[in-house]
Amino acid sequence: MEQANHQNDQEHVLVSHLTELRKRMIIVIVFFILSLILGFFVSSTILNFIKDQPSAVDIEWNVFGFGDGITIYLKCALIVSVLITLPVALYQTWKFVKPGLTEQEKKGTFIFIPISFFLFILGVVFSYFVLFPMMLQFLTKINQTIGATETYGINQYFKLMFGIIFPISIMFELPVIVIFLTKVGIVNPKFLRKIRKVAYMVLVVIAAAITPPDFVSEILVSIPLLLLFEISIICSSSIYKKKVRDS
Repeated sequence: MEQANHQNDQEHVLVSHLTELRKRMIIVIVFFILSLILGFFVSSTILNFIKDQPSAVDIEWNVFGFGDGITIYLKCALIVSVLITLPVALYQTWKFVKPGLTEQEKKGTFIFIPISFFLFILGVVFSYFVLFPMMLQFLTKINQTIGATETYGINQYFKLMFGIIFPISIMFELPVIVIFLTKVGIVNPKFLRKIRKVAYMVLVVIAAAITPPDFVSEILVSIPLLLLFEISIICSSSIYKKKVRDS
């Protein structure tokens, strides 16, 4: 009888967790859809802002297909939606795991929400205003050196831009992920230093995958990724020392 009651309690807890998870996911999906709609309304303004930037002002955005324009609108709206939905998704994730946390853990993990969002925005700003213009300038000089006539399609321009912005922005979350994993005891600075060479190789491969096939572009993207890993080690070391001191 006790075993049956225990099993019923477990099933009730599981159903309760699934119901709560479904509720959190619905909230995130609704925010995503609403912000996607908002993205369509502001895409024109954003695209005009991008067109006026020094990296784009001298480039003609040609279209080579009827669907090129709407494709760019969709991508731009998607970026707006991700930026708006990200803090909501982080908060809903925290609300879902909150009941299983202690008071100290609740305070310690809540701070990850604004920090994660800030780092993502920082990644977007850095990749668009620093990395992307440098890469575009380098590629343009190469084309001019060989006497090529530059006729860019809008799809090619944004494919390169989004291919840099999204991966770099996600990689900017690395310090937060490492801090969280250190807090829960999954990693420590000693382990991170031990896998440094492997991590470097993986990050260089990622840089090569998201950049045009040239050595300079790979270096321009690899350097900030490697710096982020080193910053992650420093953050992990700080958190680990604090844990040891408080234990």
